[in-house]
Amino acid sequence: MTTRTPALEIAVNGPAGVRIAGAVGAVRVELAQALPLGGLTPSPATLELSIETAREVGVEVHVLVRPRAGGFHYDDDEIALSALDVRRAIEAGAHGVVVGALDPAGRLDVDAMTRLRDAAGAGSVTLHRAIDVTADPVATLVAARSLGLRRVLTSGGASAAIDGIDTLRAMVSEAAGAIEVMAGSGVDAACAAALAGVGVDALHFSAKRTVHEDGGVRMGSASDGVGGYEVTDLDTARAVVAALAA
Repeated sequence: MTTRTPALEIAVNGPAGVRIAGAVGAVRVELAQALPLGGLTPSPATLELSIETAREVGVEVHVLVRPRAGGFHYDDDEIALSALDVRRAIEAGAHGVVVGALDPAGRLDVDAMTRLRDAAGAGSVTLHRAIDVTADPVATLVAARSLGLRRVLTSGGASAAIDGIDTLRAMVSEAAGAIEVMAGSGVDAACAAALAGVGVDALHFSAKRTVHEDGGVRMGSASDGVGGYEVTDLDTARAVVAALAA
């Protein structure tokens, strides 16, 4: 049996990451800011320049719309804000959006997700890893499919996708081609082939490295605790692609 090679999606925070995604043959990026917080809605300028770059290198831009860090239960103002961000992302030229909302009981918030889906119009809608904090990710996938969403981004309910591989296999079986299953969280060269082997449609990874900008220069006390920042790393992304090719 030949394993189908899954599509690749890279989580990026700007045009530089988009270029790397194009260089390694990824089909799309998930564009966000504040990746160490799990990602938040990117700024309008980041969106505009990333879309311009994506057109040059031939990848799709799917925009994470998440109004704040923390949980995924949102009030009316936060859903209204998210719906507006969804519309503006699609109007700006994004191919799709990545969203998620849960109700107070931790189940998929069907009303909120319907509003976000409708705000996307003809754009592709992905349910993000909010699915992994629901009690039954397979049942949540069924709910997402019934809403007509394009795909789910999931670790199979585990901290890392490789640890949720049995649930991912069950999700692929349940999806039956009617909704895409994209494995994400901790995806790297060491586990990419195993995840591909369960039949997921796509792999999602960040290929990130942390940059510490001290440069040997002694900075004042106001810089204490500033830390580094994350960038997309070409060699890390290439390693995932090579592992799948092998």
